[in-house]
Amino acid sequence: MYALDKSLPVPLYHQLKNILMTGIESGEWQPDQQIPTEEDLSKRFGISKITVRQALRELAGLGYVRREQGRGTFVSRPKLSQGPRELTGFTEEMRRHNLTARSRVLHQSIREADEAAAAALQIAIGDPVFVLTRLRLANDEPMGVQTSHIPAALVQGLVDERLETGSLYEILQARYGLHPAKARETHFALLTPPEHAVLLGIAAGAPALGAERIAYLPGGAPFEFVQSIMRGDRYRIVLDLVS
Repeated sequence: MYALDKSLPVPLYHQLKNILMTGIESGEWQPDQQIPTEEDLSKRFGISKITVRQALRELAGLGYVRREQGRGTFVSRPKLSQGPRELTGFTEEMRRHNLTARSRVLHQSIREADEAAAAALQIAIGDPVFVLTRLRLANDEPMGVQTSHIPAALVQGLVDERLETGSLYEILQARYGLHPAKARETHFALLTPPEHAVLLGIAAGAPALGAERIAYLPGGAPFEFVQSIMRGDRYRIVLDLVS
């Protein structure tokens, strides 16, 4: 580790934060590995535990570490960057992160369209829609819960298919000729509901990333409405802005 320079006008907690960030980014500590304790860091750098805690709080706020009550501070797993990109499904998105995507089907049926699905799909409330809710996993780690709504008339027989493996988009294209041309996706912050927290292996009320996507066919007709709750500790939004 580097040393702190107490002659600099830079606060000591900020110096320590940068030193720890460098160690994490360089691979000195790997994801899920515990970093030195507050007491160890205090002795190593000759600073108070209050200063150490401030540095660790800022690191946690930036997503570099997670603090576990009674256990210590651990390096967080890298967040998956999400931002403007070509239209892909979860399977392809994970493939690009060199992760193996898998799904566990939680619900699969034909239902009457509720108000949100009807508005998104431009159909009448109560029209039949195919509804598929899946727990999405990457390398067997829960990442999020996604629910797709598709007008039942477009995917006759899909309700009887096994959809545990493979990409839904690939099935829609190969079997039903539904080729997504564009989509509109809205992101928002929310607190993880208890029923989703159990599935995702995180605490109820933990920060999560919510999203709603409407996918459109080449002619401009909407064909899929997706509602997602993704883990806030594993996703982040990255936007490239130009003037």
